[in-house]
Amino acid sequence: MQKGERVNFGSKVGAILAAAGSAVGLGNIWRFPYETGNHGGAAFILIYLACVLMLGMPIMIAEFTVGRHSKASTGRAYKVLAAGTHWKWLGYWGVLAGFLILGYYSVVAGWTLEYIIEAVTSGFANKTPEEFVEAFRSFSQNPVRPLVWLVVFLLATHFIIVKGVKDGIEKSSKVLMPILFVLILVLVGCSLSLPNAEKGLEFLLKPDFSKVDSDVFLGAMGQAFFSLSLGMGCLSTYASYFGKETRLGHTAFSVGVIDTFVAVLAGLIIFPAAFSVGIQPDAGPSLIFITLPNVFQQAFGGVPALAYVFSVMFYVLLALAALTSTISLHEVSTAFLHEEFGLTRGRSARLVTSGCIAIGVVSSLSLGSMQEYTLFGKGFFDLLDFVTAKIMLPLSGLLVCIFVGWYLKRSVSYAELTNGGKQKVGFLGLYMFLLRYVAPIAIALIFINELGLI
Repeated sequence: MQKGERVNFGSKVGAILAAAGSAVGLGNIWRFPYETGNHGGAAFILIYLACVLMLGMPIMIAEFTVGRHSKASTGRAYKVLAAGTHWKWLGYWGVLAGFLILGYYSVVAGWTLEYIIEAVTSGFANKTPEEFVEAFRSFSQNPVRPLVWLVVFLLATHFIIVKGVKDGIEKSSKVLMPILFVLILVLVGCSLSLPNAEKGLEFLLKPDFSKVDSDVFLGAMGQAFFSLSLGMGCLSTYASYFGKETRLGHTAFSVGVIDTFVAVLAGLIIFPAAFSVGIQPDAGPSLIFITLPNVFQQAFGGVPALAYVFSVMFYVLLALAALTSTISLHEVSTAFLHEEFGLTRGRSARLVTSGCIAIGVVSSLSLGSMQEYTLFGKGFFDLLDFVTAKIMLPLSGLLVCIFVGWYLKRSVSYAELTNGGKQKVGFLGLYMFLLRYVAPIAIALIFINELGLI
């Protein structure tokens, strides 16, 4: 495919919403609240915001630079920008990371569909806390039901991807992201209206710096990395569809603001409701699928209709957030196969969907009937999560910093940030300093911490 033939997003808004959709996902609505709960609330959020600005923004701009300047998918971008060097493996690494993440991420995404059905059919009503635990265990270990939802979710993603960049990704982003925002705001309003909601609000907004330690800093950096979808090829691939008029710095800042806004609003949904019924906010990863259904029933138990509506809207919100992320992850591999091997977009998408279904099936079964089969002491689902989130993504982000900060000519970064000198950019020096020194050190700390070495 020639540069001139490459499809671009049709508008600046479409580009921003698509990139924001890539970043906004289960990391915001599932991972961010329990990380905040585990690390003491408001103080963690302030440190997280600093990490987004000092770590997330430079790497996001760097990935945007690689994508738009190469006008190629992540898998080909580094071959274009550093022909004849080993940097091409960084592109392949990103594609592989995105593909593996999509495979097991779709398992959890499929769970959201099960919980929508449970909410719609009043399956949460009159259950005890123990029954919620047993219901989730029974479902997640079932050999059939999670697989059905996994396939449904991947087919929905596939349908959008085969429509193409403008008619699929951009159009879906313009529809899904506004719906997601409206649902969040409605749910925040309902949660803040509960008795004792102010305790949750205080936990979320009043810093207690006595709880801050090195683990909080490292946790905040890790969450910023995970939440912004850095290192998995999504942002670079989407940036290859940016037009010449798209301002990379402005787009990165907009995506960061939207992503953080969604995460904080998710906290405003969850913590006031949890404190309202006396449940502690540090429930961990089980918060969404075990603790929250119980919270919703207790918080709105006096008004069953409100408990019903709140539960349905919340899990629809969760599914939409997951879908915007699976679309971007799917596009990374689809674009790579399409451009690298000359396959049609439809065939490329079918190969990716089929491969991810295979990975997803094994990942799902490893939580149930195949859980006795382990490698390095981990089931297949947990192993993929560990390898991608704790090894592949930090290494990818670190290498992106080195490539753009040290290998790529500074004039390339200047040209992309200023749109060929048409826009004034006053932060280029700060950006390069953060990219060359601050971000690599921070990522190295995350990497070492995640491996349990500190």
